Amino acid sequence: MYERLVKINDKWTEDTLRQQVADTNSRFYGGIADPISGVAMASHVCSAAVLPQWIPALLNPDSSYYRNSELLTATDRVAAFMLNRQHPDGTISPGYTNYNSPPDTAFVIGIMAPVYQLLKKADWEPVRPVAEKLKLFLERSVPAMLTGGCHTPNHRWVITAALGFLYEIFALPELAARADEWLVEGMDITADGEWTERSNGIYNAVSDIALIHTARLLNRPELFEYVRRNLRMMVYLIHPSGEVVTEYSGRQDFGQKSDMAYYFLSYSLMAALDRDPFFAAMSDYAGGCITENTVHHNAMLGYLLFPEILLTDLERVPLPEQYNKIINGEHPIAEHLNRVHAVGHHSKIQHSSMHFAFGSPIVRIRDKEDSVTLMTRTPSFFSLRHGKARLLGVKLATTFLPGVVDFNEFHIVGGVYKLARTQEKGYNGPVPRQLLPESVTRETVSPWYLLPHQHRPATHVQEHRLQVELSQHANEWMIHVKSDEREDVFAQLTFVLGEEGTVVGDGLLEAGGDRYFHKGGSFTYNSGTDAILIEGGAYDHRLPMIREDQHPSGCKYVHVNLLTPFDQTFRIRLL
Repeated sequence: MYERLVKINDKWTEDTLRQQVADTNSRFYGGIADPISGVAMASHVCSAAVLPQWIPALLNPDSSYYRNSELLTATDRVAAFMLNRQHPDGTISPGYTNYNSPPDTAFVIGIMAPVYQLLKKADWEPVRPVAEKLKLFLERSVPAMLTGGCHTPNHRWVITAALGFLYEIFALPELAARADEWLVEGMDITADGEWTERSNGIYNAVSDIALIHTARLLNRPELFEYVRRNLRMMVYLIHPSGEVVTEYSGRQDFGQKSDMAYYFLSYSLMAALDRDPFFAAMSDYAGGCITENTVHHNAMLGYLLFPEILLTDLERVPLPEQYNKIINGEHPIAEHLNRVHAVGHHSKIQHSSMHFAFGSPIVRIRDKEDSVTLMTRTPSFFSLRHGKARLLGVKLATTFLPGVVDFNEFHIVGGVYKLARTQEKGYNGPVPRQLLPESVTRETVSPWYLLPHQHRPATHVQEHRLQVELSQHANEWMIHVKSDEREDVFAQLTFVLGEEGTVVGDGLLEAGGDRYFHKGGSFTYNSGTDAILIEGGAYDHRLPMIREDQHPSGCKYVHVNLLTPFDQTFRIRLL
């Protein structure tokens, strides 16, 4: 593993050296040009991202760039660029989002501080100027970390890690005190290991490594347990292909391809700490996924700072390939949601999300090359991988609210997975006269947005109940969808398929692009040597899509158009 990662790091170094801005007249001189925008930015995914590549290459005798003068000069220029782009308040601005951003500065500190510690230990005088520049950047960032806020749940732990790094270097007690102000909010993780953002492809790993550093730097060993929970959970959230389950993410990795590379350093550090053969095996698995820069989870930097993660003296255990795992089955989500109104935030937070799906039940079923996910409180309620054949999701949308139905009820009865949702929609009556503002009678104009809409009584409230039952049989799944007796609600059941495959069937009607309607009978989805046969269809109406539903490019879609009341069963056969 180590030798392979040395070669990967050298290749990264070679590639990113070419991206450094060489124009001395440019304000971006020394930075790394972003491959998409072409602009060098002082962020943890752009210019700062090369530091945990280049400096380990400079200091590792096994690297082909060991003490390379060209790389040393380039590294010094990056360090100078970071200083030049740092604002007077100690923050940086990524450019693509957020300006004078404490959390983005914390991400950079999470890269720069361990790199600085590595440089400080180096017995090589020429790197001292680089080390001093990085130390100055870190020192300037202290005020921002002592006062700065966040946007997202994971930002809190990124900031506490940054505070821990700064505390290690500058030993200011107020840094540890500020971290405690964040930590006293408590950990946003379920007993089964799910973080708030449900982001298996990105932000789980961010929270894990941030809390590892927070725990070790601020002497908070109790935080390791939360990391253990997530790392244990993640073994059940990997498809046979190595893709991470992102079908229900609450962040930008939703539905995107991702792997376990970002988890490598967390598994390695926890395996070394706990002497855990299971974590050691997952470390090997995650390390095998590394093919591109993992920024602050950088493997090479980890090896040089924490040589114990070589794990050569630790046995491994086999990783499971067959399981039926319920995640968050006992989480009290209904109790938590019932308390939301009393908190007082009116379900609004600036520049972030409430993440009400946190803790929703998930079922993961794996049988070697077959992988199934059942989901609640998310657009898709079912996904399946059969070898290379990818059924990325099955979703139901209706015109009742309108939009996709995110099922919030979940039960298992006799091996049948039952999902349901009762939707409500009504109308708003007039504001009671005594609750109207004085401006209504005093002014000639009564703007709609100045009326106290919260006092309007509800009228004609209607309900619509939808149910889905899913059951597994030999080489097939049955999906039974049912509505209540309300008439004439337009609905659309959609099978979302990987764009790499082909869709064939006599009952298919082309809808443009990679979209089809399925009127009846069966159709087959083929990818490589693997195939899925789906039986069942309807074309009860001609609406091309339901309002508020989304069909992003990069997939194939097969729609079944239903009109309530409906009671229909679909069979998914694995060929």
